[in-house]
Amino acid sequence: MAPCGEKSQEAISSVVIIIAMQTEAMPLVNKFELKEDQDSVFPEGVPWVRYHGTYKDLHLNIIWPGKDTSLEVDSVGTISASLVTYASIQALKPDLIINAGTAGGFKVSSIGDVFLISDVAFHDRRIPIP
Repeated sequence: MAPCGEKSQEAISSVVIIIAMQTEAMPLVNKFELKEDQDSVFPEGVPWVRYHGTYKDLHLNIIWPGKDTSLEVDSVGTISASLVTYASIQALKPDLIINAGTAGGFKVSSIGDVFLISDVAFHDRRIPIP
């Protein structure tokens, strides 16, 4: 992978797609006929789920953070996304990482809109609780 800001001359062969919710991930998993990883590349005990396979010589990995073990709801949020993304980079060494899904949504956006970003911000680290 090229350092940030540099363009790599190598072709992309491995892609990791991080998706927060199972209902968002499954249409892509089914479309590309990916299989669930039975021998997880992630640390033991984490609920993270990886689906993988090949599409047109491209190795695809769709990863979602799994379900919270006590509440049985999808593990959404910036902390969960950060951890699973970091672990995916360490374990899979992808050429490209895509964060897909609703991403919080914007009033001016529609289903199918694509946002290409150049900056990041950790905007919700302080959520006021009444």
